[in-house]
Amino acid sequence: MAKVKHTKNELKAQREALRRFDRFLPMLQLKKQQLQVELRHVEAKMETRLTESTQLLEGLRPWARLATLLPSGVPLITVKSVQTGSANIAGITIPTFVGVDFERDKLDLFSTPAWYDNVQEALEAMISIEAELAVLKEQHRLIAEEWRTTSQRVNLFDKVKIPECRENIRVIRIFLGDEQAAAVARAKFAKGRSAALEQEGNALKRTAP
Repeated sequence: MAKVKHTKNELKAQREALRRFDRFLPMLQLKKQQLQVELRHVEAKMETRLTESTQLLEGLRPWARLATLLPSGVPLITVKSVQTGSANIAGITIPTFVGVDFERDKLDLFSTPAWYDNVQEALEAMISIEAELAVLKEQHRLIAEEWRTTSQRVNLFDKVKIPECRENIRVIRIFLGDEQAAAVARAKFAKGRSAALEQEGNALKRTAP
């Protein structure tokens, strides 16, 4: 704990600091709770997307061997771009997933089987899930980082700063109280001493010839 001055100005400063910490702490606690909720939401969404990805892979297995029978050069799909946006969560900006733009080449209906369209659709769905998972992972990283920072601030205010201010205020008040009591005692002593000297002076005057 840093040493503080035992003055009225320091007492005022400590009281103002305590009011600030008491005002900000509930806000930080609320932000921490919001971030925790958002973390759980992102984690649940990631788990859902991973399950969907696994199911798609299982669905593609029957076609995997059939795909080897296709003539070489048969187009699959081309990813043109991944569209993302942004959102504000508890004061931080995170990326959001919008979608993936695909481009399909025209198929030769004579060289490709009917099930090929289904394979293309499944691949597009899988790529979209992987793209969304990448965005969700970045969301999770940013939110978790902010949650750690906010948690540290909550602990700093709750466990260190507020108790420190309260202890400083207590010590300064005791010191100022003792100082005031000592000043009153000195004033009484000085007044009593002055009265005694005055009485001695009057007594000397009366006894003087």
